[in-house]
Amino acid sequence: MSKRGFLQRSVIAKKLTVLMMVSALFATSLVAAPSSVPRKSPEFLISEPSGNAILLSSLRGKVVVMEFFFLQSNHCTRVAEMLSELNQEMGARGFQALGVVFDPPNVPDSHGELIRPTVNLLHLTYPVGYSRKADVDSFLDRKPREVLNIPQIVIIDRDGMIRAVSGGTAGDARLEDETSLRALVEELLNQGTATARGAKK
Repeated sequence: MSKRGFLQRSVIAKKLTVLMMVSALFATSLVAAPSSVPRKSPEFLISEPSGNAILLSSLRGKVVVMEFFFLQSNHCTRVAEMLSELNQEMGARGFQALGVVFDPPNVPDSHGELIRPTVNLLHLTYPVGYSRKADVDSFLDRKPREVLNIPQIVIIDRDGMIRAVSGGTAGDARLEDETSLRALVEELLNQGTATARGAKK
């Protein structure tokens, strides 16, 4: 190889190295810091099509599984149907499924106009309401550049602590699988509340 050819390859290699380093730094800037679990759940308001509002704190004492989803997503509605079955099966034991519909980014607010027909079509057996995108981002602690994975599952124990999430950098996608979700819900149902656990000691 000529000296000129060697120098050209050397310059190209240096440029590629710099480009890779810049790309790595940029990718790192897009990754949100993982949210640790368990952590205390913030308050959250869900507006039902009927006009009723559900405060998340009103469900304290139950094991709550919230699905944040888009009505336009087949994957989201499949998870919603799974939660409906679990709600029927485990509701009497203190399980509560909860659906939170919001609009995709860059789409005008629908105010949940399609919730009622979707609930009827899928025969969902649990409350499904609407929330604004900004409120959903705040609850999920989603960073500005963090990729929005949908659906997002949030599991809250009887004491109001978030125990697992499916989205975000610390999320566990297995929560969208019925077997994995059922195992965690069963464990939390059997734990009871901190007050009840303290009374048994």
